Amino acid sequence: MKRLIPYPLMTLALVAMWLLLNQSVAPVHLFMGFILALAATWITVPLGIEPPNIRLSLAIPRLALAVLHDIVRSNIAVARIILSRDARTTSGFVRIPLDTRNRYCLAVLACIITATPGTIWMEHDSRRNILMLHVLDLVDENHWIGIVKQRYERLLMEIFV
Repeated sequence: MKRLIPYPLMTLALVAMWLLLNQSVAPVHLFMGFILALAATWITVPLGIEPPNIRLSLAIPRLALAVLHDIVRSNIAVARIILSRDARTTSGFVRIPLDTRNRYCLAVLACIITATPGTIWMEHDSRRNILMLHVLDLVDENHWIGIVKQRYERLLMEIFV
């Protein structure tokens, strides 16, 4: 079964995405979604992608709530900056030394940072393990270092072992 469907969860997710995009559960869409999902997963087999080691813990909902809170708060802050006529913001770059080298931690961290308005993942120096982050309204670099390291990276390191 593993040879026929190498990544069963990814296959199901791709079929679900196909059905949602087509807004139909007609047999032709189920069949086409399944064929495309199988092809996509078979293509990834030679890449030798190792599945992530995820520890189910309270860190997952804590991270989800922290990210949700930060996204809502950042949306409000960016809206204020855009809507205020005399907004004096100083954007800038922050270099953050990371402790994790786990590629899944780094991928999720990149998604979190990029999904949060006002911040963007600019670069990751894998040799020195330093993240360069661009912040729209940079007031205190240490504040941003603390947010990334304490709110996100620490929890991600608890989740991905």
